[in-house]
Amino acid sequence: MGEAGGATILHADLDAFYASVEQLLDPSLRGKPVVVGEGVVLAASYDAKAFGVHAGMPGWRARELCPDVRFVGGHFRDYQRLGDQVIGVLRDFTPLVERISIDEAFLDVAGTEHLFGSPTEIARAIRRRVRAEVGLALSVGVARTKHLAKIASQAAKPDGLVVVEPELEFDFLQPLSIDLIWGVGPATHARLAGAGIRTIGDLAAAPGPVLKRLVGQAAGHKLGALATNLDSRRVETARRAVSIGAQHAFGRRQATADMLRSTLGYLADRVAGRLRSAGRAGRTITVRVRFTGLRSVTRSVTLSVPISTTLTLTEIATELAGSALNDHPHEREITLLAMSVSQLVDEFPLQLELSLGLDGDRRRSGSGAESARLALDRAMDSIRARFGRDSVGYATVMFSELGGVPEEFRELAEHPLESLKEPY
Repeated sequence: MGEAGGATILHADLDAFYASVEQLLDPSLRGKPVVVGEGVVLAASYDAKAFGVHAGMPGWRARELCPDVRFVGGHFRDYQRLGDQVIGVLRDFTPLVERISIDEAFLDVAGTEHLFGSPTEIARAIRRRVRAEVGLALSVGVARTKHLAKIASQAAKPDGLVVVEPELEFDFLQPLSIDLIWGVGPATHARLAGAGIRTIGDLAAAPGPVLKRLVGQAAGHKLGALATNLDSRRVETARRAVSIGAQHAFGRRQATADMLRSTLGYLADRVAGRLRSAGRAGRTITVRVRFTGLRSVTRSVTLSVPISTTLTLTEIATELAGSALNDHPHEREITLLAMSVSQLVDEFPLQLELSLGLDGDRRRSGSGAESARLALDRAMDSIRARFGRDSVGYATVMFSELGGVPEEFRELAEHPLESLKEPY
């Protein structure tokens, strides 16, 4: 729904999903602090979060904060199975379900009220069914827009329901912390708070030029609109991906050539593998480099033909990142590297081409080099499908220090289940 109409948008979000699934599978873990992961905390139960444990924290630190914490390896197939089961419940109430991750989705129930009652009654029925049929707690927010429904679901946690009627939107939003706005992470929160903007009401009252100076023109305009609940997006059902990407955040790292190649090789392996799995290839490669102080730069290139090979994507991404660093010689430390492939098309049968000796010829999909790379990638894809992702791979990937998070978890957390569209 857009700006007009009643509160018919629901945001359904499973509580502490991964840890809750582990407690469901092993009842002896219920009521105890649970962490999914070993060397790195992938997810934590509410009992563990109460001690300050959170995702991304080293395992030793989690045990230091909470000596009684229980570590579990993770049941990735069960995460997918139970997440799909919950989505099935949601679709029993409306065909307008937009799944945005393994454990959350938007619904538009405006057309089904005559069947199941008011949006509030529908939300209650959904929560009852998920608890009874799946065994998991589901928090739901009900509001007029997607933005507000998501904030309401966060306010409802754990295991609650919050309904925001249109006439109460301003009063509901005004006192809430700005970090409840989707897209305001710790760095943006710190920058806004440093200027005295701590609540959504503060953000709504901030002049446009102030927000532009603090977070940039595009982000400032977006945040200012969301603070006043201006959100015209509708709930969208399944659509094909418009891009595929991956990223890795560092603390602060010296941007050496070896580090760039290793990190981008690791990211390229994930992105290219997902492209081939979906039967897709892309023409535009984009790399984002974030320096200290939140400054980010992007570089992109559009090829004449689509690609999906790991080594070629690695080479191009490394060149783009190197260009970004060369243009900012005083920025030698980086905090994040990200890459994406867009302008996607369906992969087509490979047809070998005659080399004409032109620039970029070796990267054409029909060139001898590129066809050999694609054949190697597909062979490794087959081996990985049978024996697991760690069974074979390029050296830069197999020996990368970035492999602390299991690939199954990365796939669940990052892979678009029905859409790769940015939430905002």
